[in-house]
Amino acid sequence: MRIFRILLVTLWLCQLAHGVTPIKLGIDVLEERRFDVLQGKRVGLLTHPAGLNRHGVSTVDVLRTAPEVNLVALFGPEHGIYGDEKADVPVDDKIDPRTGLPVYSLYGKYRRPTASMLERIDVLVVDLQDIGTRSYTYVSCMRYAMEACFTAGRTVVVLDRPNPLGGLKVDGPILEDTWRSYVGAFLVPYVHGLTIGELARLAKGTPGVMEIPDDIREKGSLIVVPMQSWRRDMLWTQTGLEWVPTSPAIPDLSAVLGYPMTGLGAQLGDFSHGYGTAFPFRLIRYPNIRPEVLAKKLSSRAIPGLAFRVVKFKERGRHIEGVYVVVSDWSRLRPTELSFHLMQLACELSGSNPFAAARQSQQNLYNKHVGSSPWWTALSEQGADVEVRPFVTKWAQEAKAWHASTRNFWLYP
Repeated sequence: MRIFRILLVTLWLCQLAHGVTPIKLGIDVLEERRFDVLQGKRVGLLTHPAGLNRHGVSTVDVLRTAPEVNLVALFGPEHGIYGDEKADVPVDDKIDPRTGLPVYSLYGKYRRPTASMLERIDVLVVDLQDIGTRSYTYVSCMRYAMEACFTAGRTVVVLDRPNPLGGLKVDGPILEDTWRSYVGAFLVPYVHGLTIGELARLAKGTPGVMEIPDDIREKGSLIVVPMQSWRRDMLWTQTGLEWVPTSPAIPDLSAVLGYPMTGLGAQLGDFSHGYGTAFPFRLIRYPNIRPEVLAKKLSSRAIPGLAFRVVKFKERGRHIEGVYVVVSDWSRLRPTELSFHLMQLACELSGSNPFAAARQSQQNLYNKHVGSSPWWTALSEQGADVEVRPFVTKWAQEAKAWHASTRNFWLYP
């Protein structure tokens, strides 16, 4: 089982890695600069378990032990600073038993730092690892924190990190303003092709991205500490870095890639995507449908860059079977395309239209993630007769044009 899992999880990685180039993260560069932008300041840090330097040392410890830095407070996003909090569950403020520092939760009573929190600090350092997919809340947390800091006259320092899907691949619908929320705080394609530092620059430099007056946004103090040696064509496997789980649902790089491929497609309509098994976001199942039948139906759609393999294994005493999603050609892959086929297929397999029957709360949550009203209208009205390809082709073209329009905010060639 272990060997089988390793083979499946690493298939796309072996195919993609054309060499490893050691890079320096934003925290590494800041340390080499002797923390110049933090000296003489009271420092707060917004981070999580993946906030490590290239040697695997927590940014909390790097800043706490640096004689040039006065670290006075910690701020935690969803899942908390140690990643041990459940998804979509409020997190309380606390005192960190490791450091004795106050930990202010930005995923509890408040989603933004309050004025009283910011009174303790002069600068907020942000070191969060993103996964390159829009509906992941860490970039939302950063944007909300930027708004609060700019309003309070505090400086924000973003320590940049790689987009694990690289800086060239963009895909999926661009979020419509109607559906902007904490699971989609940027009007970007579902796979956005920017680093977290570039997203911060986009928020600072683009009217309408932030929910604060333009004069406050323009005056806001943002410093992005770039990486060294990272290029846009790099995937995580080429960085020389070890992947550290960014949340309980994203334990490895297989899940990073699977998240945009199946996350939307399993939100409504009875498909599951393997969360809770050894293959989160990569193992597709549908009630009472044999995996052999499901694999045949999916393969018949000839989705570029994908193949489907029936797998059967035993895990924690359970016999599990399903269809494993294999990336056969990264260059041809449009990561979100599979999800929309799953939605259409859910209508076919159910014999009805689960999207038309969705409650308003389900519809709203779904659209906050997907972000496309025309798709929802077509899917809920046409069901199994909806044509997927025209939508994904149009979204791909729009995403490419959007990406080109962001070049002024790019930090890397």
